[in-house]
Amino acid sequence: MKTSAAEILREYGPFPGADRVHGVTFDGRHVWFASGDKLNAFDPENGNTVRSINVAAHAGTAFDGKHLFQIAEDRIQKIDPATGGILATIPAPGGGGDSGLAWAEGTLWVGQHRGRKIHQVDPETGAILRTIESNRVVTGVTWIDGDLWHGTWEGDESDLRRIDPRTGKALERLQMPPGTGVSGLECDGGDQFFCGGGSSGKVRAVRRPNRGPRIT
Repeated sequence: MKTSAAEILREYGPFPGADRVHGVTFDGRHVWFASGDKLNAFDPENGNTVRSINVAAHAGTAFDGKHLFQIAEDRIQKIDPATGGILATIPAPGGGGDSGLAWAEGTLWVGQHRGRKIHQVDPETGAILRTIESNRVVTGVTWIDGDLWHGTWEGDESDLRRIDPRTGKALERLQMPPGTGVSGLECDGGDQFFCGGGSSGKVRAVRRPNRGPRIT
């Protein structure tokens, strides 16, 4: 497995009224993060908070291009970002032990923290479509250009891992500095990840490695 030190490009926060950062997502313009009792959006250009939605927000956050999805205890809420209204609710696969959340291939991908799994879930019914096993605690989850990445956080050690979505085998690891944890995880669609920092109350931008041209 290729291992390198994570390159932290920028830190955002702590943010007023948000003691923790759980899930993180990106809508193409703003970074959204869950802080327990609300979802918050900030501008990654200047770090300023632009709005908040009062909704239970205990773990992973995702955006499908139109709606926000937010884990709240043992359920996943579908939220209209314009109004803050909850449009639908499905059961979370981990029954309350869920962590990261991502949207890809028309489905939700849900990290199961201590279960060390990532589930692909039907966004309409909550049915589990497939499960990927990991050998580490799973925090945030994100897909980018066909690559599946997830965060880990055990004790004082945390990293970002690119894994084989078929086998769960770790292919690449970005090691965060000691004491710098990763809760939520999202890619901006380009060359950086946004990483939730848990109890630090911060969101960190981390450089995404360049894998070069693909051979097919």
